[in-house]
Amino acid sequence: MTEAIWKTPFTVDMANRYGENTANAHLGIEITEAGPDYLTGRMPVDHRTKQPAGILHGGASVLLAETLASWAGNFVIDATTQSVVGQEINANHLRPATGGWVTGTTRPVHIGRRSQVWETRIAGEDGKLVCVSRMTLAVIDRPVPRRD
Repeated sequence: MTEAIWKTPFTVDMANRYGENTANAHLGIEITEAGPDYLTGRMPVDHRTKQPAGILHGGASVLLAETLASWAGNFVIDATTQSVVGQEINANHLRPATGGWVTGTTRPVHIGRRSQVWETRIAGEDGKLVCVSRMTLAVIDRPVPRRD
């Protein structure tokens, strides 16, 4: 069994509540599962996420990938003293999705003291890969609160 990598306690419900009134909610993104070393979420392929040609917009896939990687990155650090910020993201769009849901799963490639790299694989309901993304996060110290 894989040992859990999470340092900041969280629940799937909590992550979804934090996503309310954000781009996540606007596109219908939901976190669905947290495993010991992965985070999974899904997004509908509908009028909010399709391009004019009727297929899933690549930018929507990237938003799903960045959402999952950013959440995961924040959960593997001590969020009381650190935070993560995105530095770079790329995506390879492999096949179109035209309806239903796409599901993404992110896993760490590297979790370092000052940087993290996450790979997110997004598949359609048929299980076929739609997109593969890799995101680099910088780990930064939270500012120390001023004492006046």
